[in-house]
Amino acid sequence: MCTYKTEIVKLSGSIKTNSKWNKLSKATVYFDHPYNAPYEHSLNIDFIDSSNSFSQRVAIELNPDDARELAFKIQELLNTDIKL
Repeated sequence: MCTYKTEIVKLSGSIKTNSKWNKLSKATVYFDHPYNAPYEHSLNIDFIDSSNSFSQRVAIELNPDDARELAFKIQELLNTDIKL
């Protein structure tokens, strides 16, 4: 089921495109038909550097169960006693 719902998240960090590191400025997250992954639907995330006129993008398409597991692991790691 396509929701046509897209969430945009402002981010601060780095993304690597080809062999070059770029500034990470935002991500778009949506559940839709994948472009390349062999699933009926996927959770899609585009990490974007929009700081210049030629935007750099890193795209991922995840199986919904794998996306849930990734989100769980991220939450689990961030909820541990990490010394910053």
